[in-house]
Amino acid sequence: MAATAAMVSKLRRMIDEPNDDIYDDDALADYIESYPILDFLGTKPLEVDSTTTPPTLSEVADWIPTYDLHAAAAEIWQEKSAAVAEDYNVTADGSTLARSNVHEQYLKQSRYHLSRRKAGTMTLRVEPRISPDEESNDD
Repeated sequence: MAATAAMVSKLRRMIDEPNDDIYDDDALADYIESYPILDFLGTKPLEVDSTTTPPTLSEVADWIPTYDLHAAAAEIWQEKSAAVAEDYNVTADGSTLARSNVHEQYLKQSRYHLSRRKAGTMTLRVEPRISPDEESNDD
């Protein structure tokens, strides 16, 4: 799995980090690769091999690398908001410096991207498995 340069560039614009002073391209690629999603053919990025103990995950060879950039951006905005969470407002000599607004704006950006992330899927299984014969005897 590999994030492309175009994906890294787009994420860089989404998080308003024009240079790599804080987040270099490798770090952004790691964020992107943390959020693999189904490709446009519906292929899952990973499959579970339950024949091993414990079950293992393996990459699907036919999967076309597709990632949720909004989920990655939301995580970075949350991280950025934590860095300025302790900022406070200062009033001196008739002027006010409202530094806490930065934290609020970062959280708004995080919520914006969280609202646009891809919908997830989940497979539910009944454990222990019930055979069709047992289901008919419940009457």
